[in-house]
Amino acid sequence: EEVPEELVRFLRFVRADLTESQQDFQDDFVRQLQRTIQKIKASRDMEERFMTLEELIREVPELEGYLRFMPEELKLRYTIKTYPPGTIIHQKDEVLSYFGIVCKGYHRVINEFENGNVFMIERNDPIDFVGEVTILAEKEKTSVTIETLTECTVLYFSRKDFEWWISQDIHFLRLVSHKVAYKLYRSSYNRGRRLFYPPQHLLMVYLTQYIEERKPEGEVKVISRTRQELYEETGISIKTLNRTIQKMKAEGAVGIYKGKISLTREQYQRMKEYLKQNP
Repeated sequence: EEVPEELVRFLRFVRADLTESQQDFQDDFVRQLQRTIQKIKASRDMEERFMTLEELIREVPELEGYLRFMPEELKLRYTIKTYPPGTIIHQKDEVLSYFGIVCKGYHRVINEFENGNVFMIERNDPIDFVGEVTILAEKEKTSVTIETLTECTVLYFSRKDFEWWISQDIHFLRLVSHKVAYKLYRSSYNRGRRLFYPPQHLLMVYLTQYIEERKPEGEVKVISRTRQELYEETGISIKTLNRTIQKMKAEGAVGIYKGKISLTREQYQRMKEYLKQNP
């Protein structure tokens, strides 16, 4: 029996890739579907749910290296979410049921304590992972909190699927293990710095790293951090921070702009030279 031409056109549309699916299939029903899809994607909220893996790889080409040998089944079992800055995407002591790949955006890993204090463990760039340490350690609950610093896009899989994936894909397991080992190496290399260096040295290290990583605009670089945020990220108490900043300002090492630390190009270069001579 001959297959209706309408069904043939619809099947061609369903099987088309992202680019091909936007072409004219000479079919009213398909055109209606295309218009509906465009309306959905016009909403940012819906776009997060609708974004495909193909689109994400197009936006983040390096992601392909991580997913190269991913089991085909998982290409239908994922979720993509985009978070604004300042969002908690991973809470300490929560039961972990997922694994995430941070594809875009910066985030920080913090430890929250019952007395209300927050300690920043590290700041990470994409591509990074969410939940890999907990899963590899075979623990039920997370040990840290993850907070977005910029808008972040995360690709999620269930914990069960991730565990199955790394049992099948030695290439991906190696990439995950490398990332975990790198973080441990970085942590070990810097461990003890806060105990044995004076606060002024620690603050200089932080300020120079901030400028190098974020590259703030303008001749005068403003460090967009409150005293509370500086405390969380450096481990220096607010009282000591205030005293150290005032001392550095009096020495001409930093400036103050609207309550925030600022550095001219000359101050930045002097700071870099000092740290080079006093590593």
